[in-house]
Amino acid sequence: MSADLTWLLVKNNNSFLVKRNGVQFSSEAGNLLNKNSFKYSGIANKKIIDISAAPTGRGVVVATKKSNVPAFKPSKGIHKVTLSKGVRKSARSVAGLARSGYRADLRQAALARVAAVLKSQKPVKAAPKKAGKGIRANKN
Repeated sequence: MSADLTWLLVKNNNSFLVKRNGVQFSSEAGNLLNKNSFKYSGIANKKIIDISAAPTGRGVVVATKKSNVPAFKPSKGIHKVTLSKGVRKSARSVAGLARSGYRADLRQAALARVAAVLKSQKPVKAAPKKAGKGIRANKN
């Protein structure tokens, strides 16, 4: 089935569609910006890039869809790679994947998703308690 026909069938009703306050979002795998649009759809497009957190809690998992796998074997159609070297090396790998002709239009969205996932995995530093100024603040 063509990508356009698939999009026409699933754009208004699918199990991943979230409608809130007049805005439509999508929670499907492969949708980098979670927008309900043909460009970012993980269901309708033949080639997708999906970026999620690694199950170990360190790094990101980059999944791409193979286009030459039969429709009756969907689990064999996903290629997953775990990137855990750091922000720059992970970003360079994802940018190279997107730029190499796979989905060049999703490069910025993929880099933003990698940065967001890796930033969320950083431990939160405890802020030092600020000392009060003045006579009354120090009177305890």
